Amino acid sequence: MQIKKKNIYQYFFLLIITVMVVFNGGHNNLFIQYNFIIISIFFLQFIKEKNHKAHVKQIFLNNNIAIYLYFLFIGFLIFQTIPLPIEWLNFLSPEKYNFLDRMEFSGNFNSISLSPINSYFNILNYLSLFLYLIIFKSLFYKKRDIIKFYFFLVLLGAFASSVAVYFYLIGNPDFLMLKNFASKGSATGFFNNRTVFSCFLTLCFFSGIEYLKMIDYYQKNNTDNFFNKIYVRIFILLITIGVIVSFSRLGNFLFISLIIIHISHSLYINDKKNRFFLITLILIVLFDVLILGFYFGSERLLQRFSFLHTELVDYIPLQSENNEYLLSSAQNILSRADLSKFAFIEFKKFILFGYGGGGFEYLFKVSFQNLSTNIPANYYAVHAHSDLIEFFGEFGLIGFTLIILSALFFYNKNYFLCLKNIILFYLLFFILIFDFSFHYPLMQFLFILLLSINYKKSNNF
Repeated sequence: MQIKKKNIYQYFFLLIITVMVVFNGGHNNLFIQYNFIIISIFFLQFIKEKNHKAHVKQIFLNNNIAIYLYFLFIGFLIFQTIPLPIEWLNFLSPEKYNFLDRMEFSGNFNSISLSPINSYFNILNYLSLFLYLIIFKSLFYKKRDIIKFYFFLVLLGAFASSVAVYFYLIGNPDFLMLKNFASKGSATGFFNNRTVFSCFLTLCFFSGIEYLKMIDYYQKNNTDNFFNKIYVRIFILLITIGVIVSFSRLGNFLFISLIIIHISHSLYINDKKNRFFLITLILIVLFDVLILGFYFGSERLLQRFSFLHTELVDYIPLQSENNEYLLSSAQNILSRADLSKFAFIEFKKFILFGYGGGGFEYLFKVSFQNLSTNIPANYYAVHAHSDLIEFFGEFGLIGFTLIILSALFFYNKNYFLCLKNIILFYLLFFILIFDFSFHYPLMQFLFILLLSINYKKSNNF
């Protein structure tokens, strides 16, 4: 049987996402560059097809303001990396000018960005994000396509979870590109951070739940769908194990919160079609409790909710009278909250034009050169542990306003307010406030693509 061209494009698109998962969620400048080249070539080949080109044109016509604002945002990021006369920096970014002055910089030109190279790769990443969204909206616009995408994500999550659990059980040895030196006591699989891994699995779990809901409502019961639902339930259980053994407080908190929200919604609706869906969720909870309670100890059941207490207590303001940053530990070790508060203070110094993508790493190394020598070099991630604050710092108020306005105009035309998107925003809120997972390209792409899915505008089967 001949495969339709549309299916070929879909499979290649999904293959690119799979490769991104295998390579640490695309969190690497080299991969970002390769990813941009591949998706650009794919897009150019994609729009050669008459139907696909028509879809792309329609997307541009329906979202012209949002796209115009997004390209203004890209232009702003480019402006951050352009070498400007030093006198201009004294006006546009006084703090960057002070940095150069302390370094006794003798050149005549420099950029607003503290790290122009990292900012360049950030620009490529946001261009790739735009292309991913346009291609996705042109390929996955029917309900059967959306169901296929959900099935792919839950299958991908089950695969990533199985790999991670296997490596965890054998002691997390390093193997090829999998470097697990920093996560011997938890499952991370293809990722180098357990929280990013658990948040990725939570999105895959969310996709599995959406699949079960959609297939009951929009497809007839037949043999294929019957077995597919069984497969998805098995995949969801595998994902559950992966989230549990990641031992990430944030990931486990979001995971169990997601289950509670869906159970509450199913009980509220009281629809017969939700009966088997509700039973599935209850079985997942029982399976979860069984593993945590009997294999890892009952205290693990409550630790996932300790996330709120632990994180919020750490975020109590800690500053001196002259607004100088203080370490919260007498041992000269920084907590996550310390890094977030430091990032917020630095944002106020670069409030309008920001310090450019990847600039936080430079600020961190310059400001904390005297940390304890007993701390390993890779102990601290080069992020603020609060995506929201770091994005504010990278973009400044100008860039942040442009990207938010672009998103609002785009999603305003896509029937944005529905339970699916409310849940996604709930997950995104905690990630943006308490972690740096949203700085991983994979997490950005998945959130944007999932938020863009619109059941009401999807065509019939």
